[in-house]
Amino acid sequence: MTYDNLALHTDKYQINMMYAHWMQGTGNDRAVFDVYFRKLPFGNGFAVFAGLERIVKYIENLRFEDEDISYLGEQEEQYQPEFLEKLRSFRFTGDLYAVPEGTLVFPNEPLIRVEASFFEAHLIETALLNFMNYQTLVATKAARVKLVAGDDMLLEFGTRRAQEADAAIWGARAAYIAGFDATSNMRAGKLFGIPAKGTHAHAWVQAHGSEEEAFDRFVEVLPDQSTLLVDTYDTLRSGLPNAIKTARELEKRGKRLNGIRLDSGDLSYLSHKAREMLDKAGFPDVKIFASNDLDENIIFNLKAQGARIDVWGVGTQLITAADNPALGGVYKLVARETEEGLIPVIKISGNPEKVTTPGLKHVYRIISRETGKAEADYIALKEETDVQEGRRIKLFDPVHPYIHKYVENYEARELLLPVYKDGKLIGSLPNMEEIRTYHQEQLKLFWPEYLRKLNPESYPVDLSTKCWEQKMRMIEERRV
Repeated sequence: MTYDNLALHTDKYQINMMYAHWMQGTGNDRAVFDVYFRKLPFGNGFAVFAGLERIVKYIENLRFEDEDISYLGEQEEQYQPEFLEKLRSFRFTGDLYAVPEGTLVFPNEPLIRVEASFFEAHLIETALLNFMNYQTLVATKAARVKLVAGDDMLLEFGTRRAQEADAAIWGARAAYIAGFDATSNMRAGKLFGIPAKGTHAHAWVQAHGSEEEAFDRFVEVLPDQSTLLVDTYDTLRSGLPNAIKTARELEKRGKRLNGIRLDSGDLSYLSHKAREMLDKAGFPDVKIFASNDLDENIIFNLKAQGARIDVWGVGTQLITAADNPALGGVYKLVARETEEGLIPVIKISGNPEKVTTPGLKHVYRIISRETGKAEADYIALKEETDVQEGRRIKLFDPVHPYIHKYVENYEARELLLPVYKDGKLIGSLPNMEEIRTYHQEQLKLFWPEYLRKLNPESYPVDLSTKCWEQKMRMIEERRV
């Protein structure tokens, strides 16, 4: 088995359910699963969907190898040999729909829909949730940082604190989708075409007899890409004066120092003093980089203090989503095949937020033609045509249905787009720059009240009347 083989990147109960379906002869029955999350992370007003490329790579390479089959044959369940042989020929042959990466998304709306046999749909559940949950979480965190940082450059510096190698590269990709400008991770740069940037560590300064010598030797090697870390000993008394000396020597060679980096201390105060010293020395174009456990809250406060920082290096807090380390996405059965055809199914819970919305559904973003802004997201049963034809629709709160309004003169954009049909990938995925551009266009659709960092307005996600009535009816039918 190779490390990149992800056939067994699943929970054991998935294999057990596949086995039970196979034994009962229901493994080929069609099923529909919705993938969504119930609660926004970070107290944010939106999330940013990411992870689709990883999901596609997983499905495209999904194969059980001999070593996988042998391992499963050793399990205490003692799966029958014929079942294991069926796994050997496993290929995904179902349909998969997803919102495009970079889309702003909200709780309780399907972000992915899987239409496949139970046998196939159960196997891929764990991996789909794993990839979507992590990357959507990091992309959302990155979007919060970007909205606070504005036009300042943002560098993703999280690799060494990420939860292993895959988290580092896919987290870097998620951050880039949401507006970061570059990553320190060379592998992510190579795989995804993300610009790679870096400065140097304190160890470079410590490895020389003096700070001045360390700076001079560094710019000698990299005269066009040098940013000097100035806090190894004393930022204002040593680091900055020595960086200015090096900048002057570099200037004599017709070169310019790119920047200095602050990695400790009072970043607001130090950035003001650094800007003052650099400007006085004739280097107003030398940028000030800052790092040191930054997140959107610290950056927000530093900018409120007028910090003179041009470039922000964000690492640990971003790549680990430290203040909300899990998204909590779920994968729920909403319809299944019977002799009468596909029928809706529901899960009822003592926790009202865990009650599912049954049936095969479409998700639309309702955009006012008058303002060009999103009014709500609208979930309708597949057979409904009112919204597709632009007829007047009723938007109401699913929890408080007396809160409602009617809308017309709108554009309805379908969010769930086909990715796989009968196991075949439809077309090609967009490249990174296309995803980044699409994400920026998404932000323009929403009023600032939904995007603000603190106390954002709650964006409506509404059910159609028929969808809501079906849900209420099925709840009543299953009450005992």
